[in-house]
Amino acid sequence: MKKLPPPLNLLLGVVLSSAIVLICSLVLLQLRGTLNTAIIALLFLIPVVVSATAWGLPAGVTASILSFLIFNYFFLSPFLTFRVEHPQDILAMIVLLGVAILISSLMANAQRRLKQVQAREHEALMLYEMSTELAGRNDEPAIARILANHLARLFNTQRVEVAVMSSGKPFTAAAPETEGTPAGAVLTELPLASPRGNLGTIRIWSVPTEHDPQAEQLLKTIASQASLALDTASLDASERRAHLLEESERIRSAILSSVSHELRTPLASIQAAVTSLYNPALELEPAARAELETLLQEETDHMIQLVGNLLNMSRIEAGALNLQRQWNSLSEILDGCAKRLHRMAEKQGVRLVMDIPEELPLVAVDAVLMEQVFFNLVGNSIKFAPAGSEVRISGEADDQVMQVTISNQGPPIDEDHLPHVFEKFYPSPGKETVRGAGMGLSICKGILEAHGGSISATNLNGGGVAFTFTLPLVWENTRPTLPAGEGAP
Repeated sequence: MKKLPPPLNLLLGVVLSSAIVLICSLVLLQLRGTLNTAIIALLFLIPVVVSATAWGLPAGVTASILSFLIFNYFFLSPFLTFRVEHPQDILAMIVLLGVAILISSLMANAQRRLKQVQAREHEALMLYEMSTELAGRNDEPAIARILANHLARLFNTQRVEVAVMSSGKPFTAAAPETEGTPAGAVLTELPLASPRGNLGTIRIWSVPTEHDPQAEQLLKTIASQASLALDTASLDASERRAHLLEESERIRSAILSSVSHELRTPLASIQAAVTSLYNPALELEPAARAELETLLQEETDHMIQLVGNLLNMSRIEAGALNLQRQWNSLSEILDGCAKRLHRMAEKQGVRLVMDIPEELPLVAVDAVLMEQVFFNLVGNSIKFAPAGSEVRISGEADDQVMQVTISNQGPPIDEDHLPHVFEKFYPSPGKETVRGAGMGLSICKGILEAHGGSISATNLNGGGVAFTFTLPLVWENTRPTLPAGEGAP
């Protein structure tokens, strides 16, 4: 229901209080012969109390004066005249008027205080709700929207705008969100100030009213609370930026350190091999020349793998790893890189066993990236496997996924460090001196997850570590089709 303007509200209270007094008078006229004047005077206090409680002091005073006049005119002899015969009746009239006005004043004050308490309670509840919503907010636009909505609800406003700076750009939240300022409204502006400077501005368009110091103080309290929230959000953003810069610097240093260490050894080997092979003054035996050529090829492959890891790492982090997926046989992919894997195993003195059945179903994968997964996982297993031990690659499939396991017989990984082995540049505890940039397992995880698969590492009961990854057999709602003549697994 729309609230009436103060003059009309005052006039309505006076009219209603007069009506209640007249109704009460008509009832008491019927009882004039049975009640004495003292009882009638007390009963006339009822409409006075009701009027003062319901419509305030002006209505209560109106009811008091009207009750005084009606009591004199209709209930004190001689009737129907304002003349009074007995002195005690004059005293009764004065007491009636005084008590009525006193009660009106007391009841009006009580009602005013009750409304003030209710208003303060409502304001406190609104402040609590606003504080709860602002808690944990660390972005300026959300804070501005919350502030605008609460100000529009709390004050008699036609429009509220909260202007703040968000990421160096101005942002304005409004309530209501329709554009345009109301005509004839009074504009109030309040800055959102903090020790770091001005964080924004509150603009309120409201209907013209009398100056309300309490409302002004409440608005300043809200502005102070909003400034604190904006200041905290700005500090949080600065802290996040500093943390990101620190983390970027740490990763950059780790990359430079790891890559420089990783490249130094193959480059030195390549330089030594090339110098020996192309030195005309040096006569090499065929076996020695073949060994140098093999070394040159291996170290070149190693550098190519390292550069590929770096490129794939950057693509994974940027979300730009484009898969060239086709239905492929995992055993054929493994056969394509088997020669190099066996050469890595022989160099380490490890026996490599490949147990991937050819009858396994096809999987929709990027063959080049899956080769890199095998190189990284098998190379990691060979690197930590003791000489004379075995590294095994096995695979199996059910109706939904294919599972491949690469296991070695090396030392187990500490259980506390096991969940972190797929993180970038995470050093294997106790293996810091083992050559490696710490990117291989992380890249495997990114490539497999891009295919919709997963990877995990576990310690084997009999000793050793197993890396197990899965790949889905369904891609784009289709399943692999086996070539003619081949059976299902």
